[in-house]
Amino acid sequence: MNKDSVRIAAISIIVLLAGFAFAYQFVEPAPPREITIATGGTSGAYYAFAKRYHETLARQGIKLNVLKSAGSIENIQLLASGKADVAFIQGGTGNAQANPDLVSLGSLYFEPLWVFVRADLAVETLSHLRGLKITAGAQGSGTWAVAKRLLEANQVPTDSPNISHVPSTDAARALMAGEVDAAFFVTSPTSSLVRGLLERSDLKLLNFDRAAAYTRQLRYLSAVTLHQGVISLGRNIPAHTMTLLAPAATLAARKNLHPALQSLIVQAAREIHGGGGVFEEPGQFPSTRYLDYPLSDDARRALENGPSFLERYLPFWAAVLVDRLKVMLIPLITLMIPLMKILPPAYRWRIRSRIFRWYKDLIRIEQAAINTADGDERQALLQELSSMANEVRDLHVPLSYTDEVYNLRLHIEMIMRTLNGPSR
Repeated sequence: MNKDSVRIAAISIIVLLAGFAFAYQFVEPAPPREITIATGGTSGAYYAFAKRYHETLARQGIKLNVLKSAGSIENIQLLASGKADVAFIQGGTGNAQANPDLVSLGSLYFEPLWVFVRADLAVETLSHLRGLKITAGAQGSGTWAVAKRLLEANQVPTDSPNISHVPSTDAARALMAGEVDAAFFVTSPTSSLVRGLLERSDLKLLNFDRAAAYTRQLRYLSAVTLHQGVISLGRNIPAHTMTLLAPAATLAARKNLHPALQSLIVQAAREIHGGGGVFEEPGQFPSTRYLDYPLSDDARRALENGPSFLERYLPFWAAVLVDRLKVMLIPLITLMIPLMKILPPAYRWRIRSRIFRWYKDLIRIEQAAINTADGDERQALLQELSSMANEVRDLHVPLSYTDEVYNLRLHIEMIMRTLNGPSR
Protein backbone atom coordinates (compact mmCIF):
# COMPACT_ATOMS: atom_id res chain seq x y z
CA MET A 1 0.00 0.00 0.00
CA ASN A 2 1.50 3.37 -1.02
CA LYS A 3 1.69 6.45 1.14
CA ASP A 4 -1.34 8.08 -0.49
CA SER A 5 -3.51 5.09 0.24
CA VAL A 6 -2.32 5.03 3.83
CA ARG A 7 -2.92 8.75 4.23
CA ILE A 8 -6.47 8.62 2.84
CA ALA A 9 -7.27 5.49 4.88
CA ALA A 10 -5.99 7.21 8.02
CA ILE A 11 -8.19 10.24 7.38
CA SER A 12 -11.20 7.94 6.87
CA ILE A 13 -10.49 6.09 10.10
CA ILE A 14 -10.17 9.36 12.02
CA VAL A 15 -13.51 10.54 10.65
CA LEU A 16 -15.16 7.24 11.59
CA LEU A 17 -13.65 7.27 15.07
CA ALA A 18 -14.90 10.81 15.60
CA GLY A 19 -18.38 9.66 14.57
CA PHE A 20 -18.20 6.69 16.93
CA ALA A 21 -17.01 8.91 19.77
CA PHE A 22 -20.00 11.19 19.22
CA ALA A 23 -22.45 8.28 18.99
CA TYR A 24 -21.02 6.64 22.11
CA GLN A 25 -22.43 9.51 24.14
CA PHE A 26 -25.86 8.00 23.43
CA VAL A 27 -24.96 4.39 24.24
CA GLU A 28 -26.93 3.05 27.20
CA PRO A 29 -24.81 2.17 30.26
CA ALA A 30 -24.04 -1.48 30.87
CA PRO A 31 -26.30 -3.25 33.38
CA PRO A 32 -24.93 -3.75 36.90
CA ARG A 33 -23.65 -7.22 37.73
CA GLU A 34 -25.18 -7.23 41.19
CA ILE A 35 -28.76 -6.47 42.31
CA THR A 36 -30.85 -7.10 45.42
CA ILE A 37 -34.24 -8.75 45.77
CA ALA A 38 -36.47 -8.29 48.83
CA THR A 39 -38.36 -11.42 49.84
CA GLY A 40 -39.93 -12.26 53.20
CA GLY A 41 -39.14 -14.58 56.07
CA THR A 42 -36.74 -17.46 55.49
CA SER A 43 -39.55 -20.01 55.93
CA GLY A 44 -41.78 -18.45 53.27
CA ALA A 45 -42.23 -19.18 49.59
CA TYR A 46 -40.81 -15.80 48.56
CA TYR A 47 -37.47 -16.61 50.12
CA ALA A 48 -37.42 -20.09 48.57
CA PHE A 49 -38.24 -18.71 45.12
CA ALA A 50 -35.61 -15.98 45.54
CA LYS A 51 -32.99 -18.71 45.97
CA ARG A 52 -34.06 -20.19 42.64
CA TYR A 53 -33.83 -16.77 40.99
CA HIS A 54 -30.36 -16.42 42.49
CA GLU A 55 -29.25 -19.66 40.83
CA THR A 56 -30.88 -18.81 37.50
CA LEU A 57 -29.38 -15.32 37.24
CA ALA A 58 -25.99 -16.58 38.38
CA ARG A 59 -25.80 -18.61 35.17
CA GLN A 60 -25.90 -15.31 33.28
CA GLY A 61 -23.25 -13.66 35.42
CA ILE A 62 -25.65 -11.66 37.61
CA LYS A 63 -25.30 -11.83 41.39
CA LEU A 64 -28.69 -11.63 43.10
CA ASN A 65 -28.49 -10.70 46.77
CA VAL A 66 -31.45 -12.09 48.74
CA LEU A 67 -32.74 -9.68 51.38
CA LYS A 68 -35.16 -11.14 53.92
CA SER A 69 -37.94 -8.94 55.29
CA ALA A 70 -41.24 -8.93 57.18
CA GLY A 71 -43.16 -9.28 53.92
CA SER A 72 -44.81 -7.29 51.14
CA ILE A 73 -45.34 -4.00 52.95
CA GLU A 74 -41.70 -3.81 54.01
CA ASN A 75 -40.63 -4.95 50.54
CA ILE A 76 -42.38 -1.94 49.03
CA GLN A 77 -40.58 0.32 51.49
CA LEU A 78 -37.26 -1.30 50.60
CA LEU A 79 -37.90 -0.70 46.92
CA ALA A 80 -38.99 2.89 47.44
CA SER A 81 -35.89 3.65 49.51
CA GLY A 82 -33.55 2.07 46.96
CA LYS A 83 -32.36 -0.65 49.33
CA ALA A 84 -33.75 -3.28 46.96
CA ASP A 85 -33.95 -3.35 43.17
CA VAL A 86 -36.60 -6.06 42.85
CA ALA A 87 -39.12 -7.46 45.32
CA PHE A 88 -41.87 -10.01 45.69
CA ILE A 89 -45.14 -8.19 46.31
CA GLN A 90 -48.45 -9.73 47.28
CA GLY A 91 -51.32 -8.53 45.10
CA GLY A 92 -53.44 -5.87 46.78
CA THR A 93 -50.66 -4.45 48.96
CA GLY A 94 -49.19 -1.98 46.49
CA ASN A 95 -50.25 1.58 45.75
CA ALA A 96 -49.11 2.97 42.40
CA GLN A 97 -50.00 6.56 43.30
CA ALA A 98 -48.01 6.43 46.51
CA ASN A 99 -44.98 4.91 44.76
CA PRO A 100 -44.79 6.27 41.19
CA ASP A 101 -41.17 5.11 40.83
CA LEU A 102 -42.12 1.44 41.01
CA VAL A 103 -43.18 -0.82 38.14
CA SER A 104 -44.31 -4.39 37.86
CA LEU A 105 -42.44 -7.14 36.01
CA GLY A 106 -45.49 -9.43 35.99
CA SER A 107 -47.48 -11.71 38.26
CA LEU A 108 -46.00 -15.11 39.11
CA TYR A 109 -48.53 -17.44 40.71
CA PHE A 110 -51.62 -17.55 42.88
CA GLU A 111 -50.84 -17.19 46.53
CA PRO A 112 -53.87 -18.48 48.45
CA LEU A 113 -55.09 -17.30 51.80
CA TRP A 114 -55.10 -20.30 54.13
CA VAL A 115 -57.23 -19.90 57.25
CA PHE A 116 -56.70 -22.81 59.63
CA VAL A 117 -58.91 -23.20 62.70
CA ARG A 118 -59.16 -25.78 65.45
CA ALA A 119 -61.27 -28.67 64.25
CA ASP A 120 -63.40 -28.71 67.44
CA LEU A 121 -64.68 -25.17 66.83
CA ALA A 122 -67.88 -24.43 64.92
CA VAL A 123 -66.25 -21.98 62.54
CA GLU A 124 -67.52 -21.93 58.96
CA THR A 125 -67.04 -18.28 57.94
CA LEU A 126 -64.71 -15.46 58.91
CA SER A 127 -67.49 -13.77 60.91
CA HIS A 128 -67.43 -16.76 63.27
CA LEU A 129 -63.93 -15.72 64.34
CA ARG A 130 -65.30 -12.79 66.32
CA GLY A 131 -64.05 -13.07 69.91
CA LEU A 132 -61.63 -15.92 69.17
CA LYS A 133 -57.85 -15.80 69.49
CA ILE A 134 -56.36 -15.17 66.05
CA THR A 135 -52.88 -14.77 64.64
CA ALA A 136 -52.96 -13.00 61.29
CA GLY A 137 -49.47 -12.37 60.05
CA ALA A 138 -46.71 -10.08 61.18
CA GLN A 139 -47.16 -6.33 61.05
CA GLY A 140 -45.96 -5.15 57.65
CA SER A 141 -46.70 -8.48 55.99
CA GLY A 142 -49.00 -9.13 53.07
CA THR A 143 -50.83 -11.70 55.19
CA TRP A 144 -51.98 -9.06 57.65
CA ALA A 145 -52.85 -6.67 54.81
CA VAL A 146 -55.35 -9.09 53.25
CA ALA A 147 -56.53 -10.58 56.57
CA LYS A 148 -57.33 -7.11 57.93
CA ARG A 149 -59.53 -6.23 54.97
CA LEU A 150 -61.35 -9.56 55.07
CA LEU A 151 -61.95 -9.36 58.80
CA GLU A 152 -63.24 -5.80 58.49
CA ALA A 153 -65.57 -6.91 55.68
CA ASN A 154 -66.97 -9.52 58.10
CA GLN A 155 -67.26 -6.97 60.93
CA VAL A 156 -64.58 -8.59 63.03
CA PRO A 157 -62.70 -5.89 65.00
CA THR A 158 -59.11 -5.73 63.77
CA ASP A 159 -57.87 -3.79 66.80
CA SER A 160 -58.92 -6.53 69.20
CA PRO A 161 -56.30 -7.73 71.73
CA ASN A 162 -57.29 -11.25 70.64
CA ILE A 163 -55.42 -10.70 67.36
CA SER A 164 -51.66 -11.27 67.50
CA HIS A 165 -49.02 -10.58 64.87
CA VAL A 166 -46.15 -13.04 64.64
CA PRO A 167 -44.13 -14.63 61.81
CA SER A 168 -45.63 -17.63 60.02
CA THR A 169 -43.55 -20.28 61.77
CA ASP A 170 -44.48 -18.88 65.21
CA ALA A 171 -48.14 -18.66 64.16
CA ALA A 172 -48.18 -22.31 63.07
CA ARG A 173 -46.50 -23.36 66.31
CA ALA A 174 -49.05 -21.44 68.39
CA LEU A 175 -51.94 -22.94 66.45
CA MET A 176 -50.68 -26.51 66.84
CA ALA A 177 -50.08 -25.90 70.54
CA GLY A 178 -53.65 -24.67 71.00
CA GLU A 179 -52.53 -21.18 72.03
CA VAL A 180 -54.67 -19.59 69.32
CA ASP A 181 -57.94 -20.67 67.72
CA ALA A 182 -57.22 -19.63 64.13
CA ALA A 183 -54.29 -18.55 62.00
CA PHE A 184 -54.01 -16.79 58.64
CA PHE A 185 -51.30 -17.60 56.12
CA VAL A 186 -50.74 -16.30 52.60
CA THR A 187 -48.28 -18.55 50.85
CA SER A 188 -47.77 -21.00 48.04
CA PRO A 189 -49.14 -24.56 48.41
CA THR A 190 -45.55 -25.72 47.98
CA SER A 191 -44.81 -24.32 51.44
CA SER A 192 -43.84 -27.05 53.88
CA LEU A 193 -45.62 -25.09 56.61
CA VAL A 194 -48.99 -25.34 54.83
CA ARG A 195 -48.52 -29.00 53.99
CA GLY A 196 -47.73 -29.76 57.61
CA LEU A 197 -50.91 -28.03 58.82
CA LEU A 198 -53.06 -29.78 56.21
CA GLU A 199 -51.88 -33.15 57.50
CA ARG A 200 -53.08 -32.53 61.06
CA SER A 201 -56.44 -34.00 62.06
CA ASP A 202 -56.93 -31.49 64.90
CA LEU A 203 -57.02 -28.59 62.43
CA LYS A 204 -59.31 -27.75 59.55
CA LEU A 205 -59.00 -25.44 56.57
CA LEU A 206 -61.71 -22.83 56.15
CA ASN A 207 -63.66 -23.10 52.90
CA PHE A 208 -64.73 -19.83 51.24
CA ASP A 209 -68.23 -20.61 50.01
CA ARG A 210 -68.81 -16.92 49.29
CA ALA A 211 -65.67 -16.54 47.19
CA ALA A 212 -67.59 -14.86 44.33
CA ALA A 213 -68.79 -12.11 46.68
CA TYR A 214 -65.27 -11.50 47.99
CA THR A 215 -63.75 -11.28 44.52
CA ARG A 216 -66.39 -8.74 43.46
CA GLN A 217 -65.58 -6.48 46.40
CA LEU A 218 -61.82 -7.03 46.45
CA ARG A 219 -60.78 -7.16 42.82
CA TYR A 220 -57.20 -8.18 43.51
CA LEU A 221 -58.46 -11.52 44.86
CA SER A 222 -59.21 -14.55 42.70
CA ALA A 223 -61.20 -17.65 43.59
CA VAL A 224 -59.10 -20.81 43.20
CA THR A 225 -60.02 -24.45 43.65
CA LEU A 226 -58.08 -26.78 45.91
CA HIS A 227 -59.05 -30.14 44.50
CA GLN A 228 -59.54 -33.21 46.65
CA GLY A 229 -56.30 -35.17 47.02
CA VAL A 230 -54.18 -32.63 45.12
CA ILE A 231 -51.73 -32.19 48.03
CA SER A 232 -51.44 -35.95 48.69
CA LEU A 233 -53.32 -38.57 46.72
CA GLY A 234 -52.15 -41.35 49.00
CA ARG A 235 -53.45 -39.65 52.15
CA ASN A 236 -56.30 -37.90 50.30
CA ILE A 237 -55.32 -34.39 51.38
CA PRO A 238 -57.51 -32.44 51.31
CA ALA A 239 -60.40 -34.80 51.87
CA HIS A 240 -62.81 -32.50 50.04
CA THR A 241 -62.57 -30.06 47.14
CA MET A 242 -62.42 -26.55 48.57
CA THR A 243 -62.51 -22.93 47.35
CA LEU A 244 -59.89 -20.49 48.52
CA LEU A 245 -59.23 -16.81 47.96
CA ALA A 246 -55.90 -15.90 46.41
CA PRO A 247 -54.06 -12.73 45.60
CA ALA A 248 -51.30 -13.15 43.02
CA ALA A 249 -47.64 -12.97 43.93
CA THR A 250 -45.98 -10.37 41.72
CA LEU A 251 -42.53 -9.02 41.00
CA ALA A 252 -42.08 -5.28 41.42
CA ALA A 253 -38.98 -3.29 40.58
CA ARG A 254 -37.62 0.21 40.62
CA LYS A 255 -38.45 2.03 37.41
CA ASN A 256 -34.76 2.74 36.77
CA LEU A 257 -33.74 -0.92 36.85
CA HIS A 258 -31.72 -1.58 33.71
CA PRO A 259 -33.99 -2.73 30.83
CA ALA A 260 -31.77 -5.71 30.06
CA LEU A 261 -32.08 -6.91 33.66
CA GLN A 262 -35.84 -6.48 33.58
CA SER A 263 -35.98 -8.69 30.51
CA LEU A 264 -33.61 -11.23 32.07
CA ILE A 265 -35.69 -11.43 35.26
CA VAL A 266 -38.86 -11.99 33.20
CA GLN A 267 -37.13 -14.86 31.38
CA ALA A 268 -36.11 -16.31 34.74
CA ALA A 269 -39.71 -15.98 35.95
CA ARG A 270 -40.94 -17.87 32.89
CA GLU A 271 -38.45 -20.64 33.58
CA ILE A 272 -39.36 -20.89 37.28
CA HIS A 273 -43.13 -20.31 37.22
CA GLY A 274 -44.15 -21.18 33.66
CA GLY A 275 -44.74 -24.86 34.32
CA GLY A 276 -47.93 -24.30 36.32
CA GLY A 277 -48.82 -25.57 39.77
CA VAL A 278 -51.65 -26.60 42.05
CA PHE A 279 -53.73 -23.56 41.04
CA GLU A 280 -52.07 -22.50 37.79
CA GLU A 281 -52.22 -23.91 34.28
CA PRO A 282 -48.92 -24.37 32.41
CA GLY A 283 -48.08 -21.13 30.63
CA GLN A 284 -50.59 -19.08 32.63
CA PHE A 285 -47.77 -17.30 34.49
CA PRO A 286 -45.87 -15.04 34.43
CA SER A 287 -48.78 -12.84 33.45
CA THR A 288 -49.63 -9.22 32.72
CA ARG A 289 -52.71 -9.48 34.98
CA TYR A 290 -53.25 -9.07 38.73
CA LEU A 291 -50.82 -6.16 39.06
CA ASP A 292 -50.76 -3.27 41.55
CA TYR A 293 -48.14 -1.26 39.66
CA PRO A 294 -47.94 -0.35 35.95
CA LEU A 295 -46.30 -3.03 33.87
CA SER A 296 -42.85 -2.02 32.69
CA ASP A 297 -42.59 -1.59 28.91
CA ASP A 298 -39.50 -3.80 28.83
CA ALA A 299 -41.25 -6.48 30.89
CA ARG A 300 -44.28 -6.32 28.59
CA ARG A 301 -42.12 -6.91 25.53
CA ALA A 302 -40.39 -9.83 27.23
CA LEU A 303 -43.71 -11.34 28.37
CA GLU A 304 -45.44 -10.94 25.02
CA ASN A 305 -42.55 -11.65 22.64
CA GLY A 306 -40.17 -13.78 24.67
CA PRO A 307 -36.38 -13.29 24.47
CA SER A 308 -35.03 -11.07 21.72
CA PHE A 309 -33.21 -12.47 18.69
CA LEU A 310 -29.85 -11.68 20.28
CA GLU A 311 -30.83 -13.25 23.62
CA ARG A 312 -31.83 -16.47 21.86
CA TYR A 313 -28.44 -17.03 20.29
CA LEU A 314 -25.94 -15.15 22.46
CA PRO A 315 -24.98 -15.23 26.12
CA PHE A 316 -26.61 -12.47 28.15
CA TRP A 317 -23.58 -10.16 28.29
CA ALA A 318 -22.82 -10.58 24.61
CA ALA A 319 -26.44 -9.85 23.70
CA VAL A 320 -26.45 -6.77 25.93
CA LEU A 321 -23.19 -5.51 24.44
CA VAL A 322 -24.40 -5.89 20.85
CA ASP A 323 -27.73 -4.29 21.73
CA ARG A 324 -26.01 -1.36 23.44
CA LEU A 325 -23.62 -0.78 20.56
CA LYS A 326 -26.22 -0.98 17.81
CA VAL A 327 -26.49 2.80 18.04
CA MET A 328 -22.93 2.84 16.70
CA LEU A 329 -24.30 1.62 13.36
CA ILE A 330 -25.79 5.07 12.82
CA PRO A 331 -22.46 6.89 12.38
CA LEU A 332 -21.04 3.87 10.54
CA ILE A 333 -23.81 3.95 7.94
CA THR A 334 -24.06 7.74 7.90
CA LEU A 335 -20.33 8.20 7.30
CA MET A 336 -19.49 5.13 5.24
CA ILE A 337 -21.91 5.93 2.40
CA PRO A 338 -20.47 9.39 1.64
CA LEU A 339 -16.94 8.15 2.33
CA MET A 340 -17.38 5.35 -0.21
CA LYS A 341 -18.38 7.99 -2.76
CA ILE A 342 -15.72 10.52 -1.82
CA LEU A 343 -12.67 8.33 -1.21
CA PRO A 344 -12.15 6.91 -4.76
CA PRO A 345 -12.23 10.38 -6.41
CA ALA A 346 -10.06 11.74 -3.60
CA TYR A 347 -7.55 8.97 -4.16
CA ARG A 348 -7.55 9.54 -7.91
CA TRP A 349 -7.11 13.27 -7.40
CA ARG A 350 -4.24 12.65 -4.98
CA ILE A 351 -2.36 10.37 -7.41
CA ARG A 352 -2.98 12.47 -10.51
CA SER A 353 -2.00 15.64 -8.65
CA ARG A 354 1.46 14.14 -8.21
CA ILE A 355 1.67 13.84 -12.00
CA PHE A 356 -0.10 17.01 -13.10
CA ARG A 357 1.94 19.29 -10.88
CA TRP A 358 4.81 18.85 -13.37
CA TYR A 359 2.75 20.26 -16.22
CA LYS A 360 2.78 23.75 -14.74
CA ASP A 361 6.57 23.84 -15.04
CA LEU A 362 6.46 22.09 -18.40
CA ILE A 363 4.13 24.72 -19.86
CA ARG A 364 6.37 27.49 -18.47
CA ILE A 365 9.47 25.91 -20.04
CA GLU A 366 7.68 25.45 -23.38
CA GLN A 367 6.59 29.11 -23.44
CA ALA A 368 10.12 30.19 -22.57
CA ALA A 369 11.53 27.98 -25.35
CA ILE A 370 9.20 29.55 -27.90
CA ASN A 371 9.99 33.12 -26.84
CA THR A 372 13.77 32.95 -26.49
CA ALA A 373 16.57 32.59 -29.01
CA ASP A 374 19.37 32.97 -26.48
CA GLY A 375 21.55 29.88 -26.49
CA ASP A 376 22.52 30.06 -22.82
CA GLU A 377 18.91 30.48 -21.73
CA ARG A 378 17.77 27.56 -23.88
CA GLN A 379 20.62 25.46 -22.44
CA ALA A 380 19.41 26.29 -18.90
CA LEU A 381 15.90 25.25 -19.89
CA LEU A 382 17.26 21.97 -21.21
CA GLN A 383 19.04 21.28 -17.93
CA GLU A 384 15.81 22.02 -16.07
CA LEU A 385 13.95 19.60 -18.35
CA SER A 386 16.64 16.97 -17.83
CA SER A 387 16.29 17.27 -14.04
CA MET A 388 12.52 17.07 -14.42
CA ALA A 389 12.86 13.93 -16.55
CA ASN A 390 15.06 12.28 -13.91
CA GLU A 391 12.59 13.12 -11.14
CA VAL A 392 9.62 11.80 -13.16
CA ARG A 393 11.56 8.63 -13.91
CA ASP A 394 11.78 8.02 -10.14
CA LEU A 395 8.07 8.77 -9.61
CA HIS A 396 6.19 5.71 -8.27
CA VAL A 397 2.43 5.47 -8.85
CA PRO A 398 -0.04 2.55 -8.98
CA LEU A 399 0.08 0.57 -12.21
CA SER A 400 -3.30 1.92 -13.29
CA TYR A 401 -1.75 5.41 -13.48
CA THR A 402 1.52 4.56 -15.29
CA ASP A 403 0.07 5.59 -18.66
CA GLU A 404 -0.22 9.15 -17.39
CA VAL A 405 3.39 9.04 -16.16
CA TYR A 406 4.58 7.88 -19.59
CA ASN A 407 2.52 10.60 -21.25
CA LEU A 408 4.29 13.14 -19.03
CA ARG A 409 7.68 11.71 -20.01
CA LEU A 410 6.74 11.91 -23.73
CA HIS A 411 5.72 15.53 -23.29
CA ILE A 412 9.03 16.31 -21.59
CA GLU A 413 10.93 14.70 -24.48
CA MET A 414 8.82 16.66 -26.98
CA ILE A 415 9.78 19.96 -25.32
CA MET A 416 13.40 18.83 -25.18
CA ARG A 417 13.32 18.22 -28.96
CA THR A 418 11.89 21.65 -29.39
CA LEU A 419 14.75 23.17 -27.44
CA ASN A 420 17.35 21.08 -29.29
CA GLY A 421 15.99 22.24 -32.65
CA PRO A 422 17.00 25.38 -34.48
CA SER A 423 16.25 28.61 -32.60
CA ARG A 424 14.22 31.37 -34.18
